[in-house]
Amino acid sequence: MAIKNDAESLPSHEEKRKKRMKWAAYIAAFAVFQVLVIVVFVLVIMKARTPKFRVGTLQINSLETTQAPSFNASFVAPIRVKNNNFGPFKYDSANVSFTYGGVQVGEATIPKSKANFMSTKKIDLDVKLSADKLPSSANSTLSGELKSGVLTLKSEATLSGKVEVMIIFKKKKSTKMNCTMEIDVTQKLLKSVKC
Repeated sequence: MAIKNDAESLPSHEEKRKKRMKWAAYIAAFAVFQVLVIVVFVLVIMKARTPKFRVGTLQINSLETTQAPSFNASFVAPIRVKNNNFGPFKYDSANVSFTYGGVQVGEATIPKSKANFMSTKKIDLDVKLSADKLPSSANSTLSGELKSGVLTLKSEATLSGKVEVMIIFKKKKSTKMNCTMEIDVTQKLLKSVKC
């Protein structure tokens, strides 16, 4: 029976080197994969986007116009806060200003709340408008609009808060609403909203 030489029983130096290279390649591939996962996580999930803030189709309860010219109205304004983040958007209370010709004719308050992650928060605000504060210089424009049957209003507001991502990271975000609404005076319906 032949006895194996010690040199033959041990792996050669070349085999050891190939094995080490193989392990080094596995470790490098794993490290590259981990870096890619972290980059995607930071760029996609951890990125705090600015929420969107709009007014929807108004539900007009009453609308009275006079030849003075003047108007009084009450309606429900559906406010929508759309949050496209992987975390809630907690916002402070804010005032929505309704204007005609740059003059405020009504106001409503959005209460402090939050829009959950990847969802839209719906808030219905009761609004009362009055043209009593309009200057006399606006009378000719208002008179023309009331005769044409279309009243143009603007709604403006800024909503400020923080987006919480993964409970750990908080990023301040502020979103603005600037919408123009056209109301059909004769039918007492909203014709269009542009934000």
